[in-house]
Amino acid sequence: MRWSENLFCQEADTSIFPIQSWTYFEQQFQSQFFPVNVEADAVNALEGSSYYQGNWTVDDYLDTFLTLVSNARYTDPWTLVVKFCRGLKLSIESQIATMPFGRPTDTDPEVWYVAARGSTKHG
Repeated sequence: MRWSENLFCQEADTSIFPIQSWTYFEQQFQSQFFPVNVEADAVNALEGSSYYQGNWTVDDYLDTFLTLVSNARYTDPWTLVVKFCRGLKLSIESQIATMPFGRPTDTDPEVWYVAARGSTKHG
């Protein structure tokens, strides 16, 4: 969905649809939806220095994060918390990490996910 939204945004900005041939569309579609090595691509994204929440909502960040960790086959709870927190907006991560009581443990990713969602409703 984001891929197509990006294409339409490019078209709106330039008045030119960025895909000019069926062959190019097929190549782009293949690379976006059927990457050669899904696991390696996910690991590279999670281990890289450019995977951050940025302007995404917590829900969008979490959805993408969960897809990446599933594709990367990450299952260790501590690793999930570390990776999740590393990409989360610093203000949200700090708000959760410094909770005076009820702070999620570093081995309970599900509680971190819930806390991150809740932080946007209260902050």
